[in-house]
Amino acid sequence: MTETGLGADRIDTSKPHSARMYDYFLGGKDNYPVDVAAAEQVTSHFPAVSQMARTNRAFMHRATRLLAERGVRQFLDIGTGIPTEPNLHQIVQRIAPDARVVYADNDPIVLRHAQALLHSTPAGRTDYVQADVRDPGRIIAAARETLDFSQPIGLSLVALLHLVADKDEPARIVRELLAPLAPGSCLTLSHATGDFDPETWERVVEVYRKGGTDAQVRSHAEFSAFFSELELIDPGVVLAAAWHPELGEPQGGEEIPLYVGVARKR
Repeated sequence: MTETGLGADRIDTSKPHSARMYDYFLGGKDNYPVDVAAAEQVTSHFPAVSQMARTNRAFMHRATRLLAERGVRQFLDIGTGIPTEPNLHQIVQRIAPDARVVYADNDPIVLRHAQALLHSTPAGRTDYVQADVRDPGRIIAAARETLDFSQPIGLSLVALLHLVADKDEPARIVRELLAPLAPGSCLTLSHATGDFDPETWERVVEVYRKGGTDAQVRSHAEFSAFFSELELIDPGVVLAAAWHPELGEPQGGEEIPLYVGVARKR
């Protein structure tokens, strides 16, 4: 297991963290009063936020399952969050026991729980990197210890880029993460949008920003741009509930404002 940045003994409970808020939305217990307060503020503005978290999680399951069924045997999951079963490696290794998975996150509390992410099948392997998506070079360097970059890799940035502001150049980050990946690698993204109710999402974003997280929702066009020069897998960029519901674990949420997409590197 690779540790980068803050140690697990330096959890900051003075301000909310997006990973712990997400845990709260999913009904988890790995959060602190400051996280609960911020999460409840978000809920007051957008009552369906817990359903949105479940819808996002279900999309991750379906996308991971589809890529594994299509032969992807390596995954790099950035913005992992606090472990919630089934985790990505459990989905993949049910299909391909020899699959390799590297997780990365910047919250020290995730590091505390990382052992749950490392319970690989005997034939496969999992690892955890303590790092921030804003330092893609460090993540790639650490992932090379586990993954074979001459073979396709499934890069997962699920519910992450709406926590990266334009000033941090998320498009550049995505390009730098994709650049060393072999042809046939795939990018999986999900992203909150204000397209359908901009006023509500301005209020939600403000809660995160006041807590120190540079949240930023994006339009369909802005989200689609992350897939430029990639080959989108059908049905392209759609709301989460419409992306391959036949793969199982539907959560309803047809109106949940969450764009998703999976694309292949040519």
